[in-house]
Amino acid sequence: MANILVVDDEMGIRELLSEILGDEGHAITLAENAQQAREARAAGAPDLVLLDIWMPDTDGVTLLKEWQRDGLLTMPVIMMSGHATIDTAVEATRIGALNFLEKPIALQKLLKAVQQGLSRAQEVARAPMAPPRPIAPSVPSMALDGGGAASASASPSAPMFASANTQPGAGAALGNGARMVHAMSQGEGTGYTLSFDLPLREARDAFERMYFEHHLGREGGSMTRVAEKTGLERTHLYRKLKQLGVEPGKLAKKGG
Repeated sequence: MANILVVDDEMGIRELLSEILGDEGHAITLAENAQQAREARAAGAPDLVLLDIWMPDTDGVTLLKEWQRDGLLTMPVIMMSGHATIDTAVEATRIGALNFLEKPIALQKLLKAVQQGLSRAQEVARAPMAPPRPIAPSVPSMALDGGGAASASASPSAPMFASANTQPGAGAALGNGARMVHAMSQGEGTGYTLSFDLPLREARDAFERMYFEHHLGREGGSMTRVAEKTGLERTHLYRKLKQLGVEPGKLAKKGG
């Protein structure tokens, strides 16, 4: 875990970066202007700083110069801006900034730049490298056959999808009236029930809720790994979970 200082006058940017980097396991300190950033730096050097260039009181480049002049530029600084010119980015790099990110910031560029910055700090401090993350097991797939029954393939340890009725003749029973699909969450024994009598939109939302809760539980609440598993961009995943009313934090605690 690293201590990261995010300096940006836009509340939405601060909250988004805090949520994304916090989900990666980092401790985040927020500052909305240069004065708050000075106070945060005076309290102790963070492991990394994400610094906006255009701010109302003192711009990021001026603050960077102050830190360099006062011997406080002892941590990697990544500059951010949606309006900066190439000359501004070059100047910031010359002063001591490690990298420059253009807004709107792409998720992969953000995570890569943060990882590079923290790696640079570790090299300077001669800190040991963090161990690689374990590879998660494969995820089962589900499909509905022509009769409406669910079929699945999975490893013995993976959660299974199965029709609600496993008795002989269940296919005919599912053909009329209420067709049900149960998904059992791994290790919890919690059953989710989806009725095919629901309107399409409600059934789709119910299935998506089950789907994302399953992956969040399996990945310990890590939005990065869930995004990779589901093939969604991180920002789109956040919006989708908010729309569905899924709370990753609660699922992370449950999975842990």
